[in-house]
Amino acid sequence: MTSTVTATQPYSTTTAPETEVAVGMSGGVDSSTAAAVLQEQGYRVEGITLWLMKGKGQCCSEGMVDAVQVCDQLGVPHHVVDSREAFESAIVNYLVEGYAGGTTPLPCSRCNTTVKFGPMIHYARETLGIDTIATGHYARIRYAPEGDRWQLLRAIDRNKDQSYFLYDLRQQHLAHTLFPLGEWPKSETRRVAARLNLHTADKPESQDLCLVEAHGSMQSFLDRYIPPAKGEIVDLSGRVLGYHEGVHHYTIGQRKGLGIAAPQPLYVIRLDPALNRVVVGPREQATQPEAIARNVNWVSMERPDGPLRAEVQIRYRSEPVPATITPLQDDTGRLSRARIVFDEPQFGVTPGQAAVWYDGDLLLGGGLLERCIA
Repeated sequence: MTSTVTATQPYSTTTAPETEVAVGMSGGVDSSTAAAVLQEQGYRVEGITLWLMKGKGQCCSEGMVDAVQVCDQLGVPHHVVDSREAFESAIVNYLVEGYAGGTTPLPCSRCNTTVKFGPMIHYARETLGIDTIATGHYARIRYAPEGDRWQLLRAIDRNKDQSYFLYDLRQQHLAHTLFPLGEWPKSETRRVAARLNLHTADKPESQDLCLVEAHGSMQSFLDRYIPPAKGEIVDLSGRVLGYHEGVHHYTIGQRKGLGIAAPQPLYVIRLDPALNRVVVGPREQATQPEAIARNVNWVSMERPDGPLRAEVQIRYRSEPVPATITPLQDDTGRLSRARIVFDEPQFGVTPGQAAVWYDGDLLLGGGLLERCIA
């Protein structure tokens, strides 16, 4: 049986038996297997699917059908939470404003915090009377009694690790969340799904970003919201090398698709939405020794009083690199920013993306890259 409600944001502090769990189900093999495995372990499972996308034929439609079929297979209730307005406000508008402003926003971490985990925990508690949620994310959670703190760790399968996108989860999220697949390689997920004959066992991998899956590409999505605006592609001296149809089509460090000819490889160095310019230059000009992160969330530890040594990851697929992180005050005096000084200058440090710092597998904290320091 499937029910539909409208998503809300806050959560309360009521508790429910730990043997009950509400599983966020996207209709993919990962969330399907997470639900099935928890049921095998003795949990009373109920499925929740967030209805995120507006319009017919969007990616959520197929996923919702698959989630319903898996819940029918498992004999568990299924609920649809209407999150379309929240997704439009928190994610679609955020992306459009960011790209139009010359940044490259990271929607997934914001979506996890504002649209998914908090609202799912609230719905599970207030509507289902269940205190714990679970998802098919590849990451791990543990409790550290010495610091009375929940900690977030990388998944065992580094090729599938999604902790980078989860850096903005708070203690109240981690304390009520399970990641059943965090200890597994993806091959084990497929094997278990096949053993249980799940409807989604052979379903292909989805895109990392649902908007890309729905629209074919990020450029196609943005072109629906941002009108073309012809501008110049210039080098560092201001010499015009070519033209573009909008700064939102470019990102820092980009080399391919510039549509210009030059005797040496050129990369996007800076986006200037005020002048509608894309500035390009040689690779060394696209490296930065330092960066500033804003909206910093200290996940697995309290904010340090001074500089901290860690390994920093500045893109989802990049390798972490050694750096020193120092908490900074924002304009209100809160220590919600951080200065990151890399041991070696880094290529393609991109405003809008996340910088996430680790101690081995332990995710210490992270924030959104605000600006680079030349």
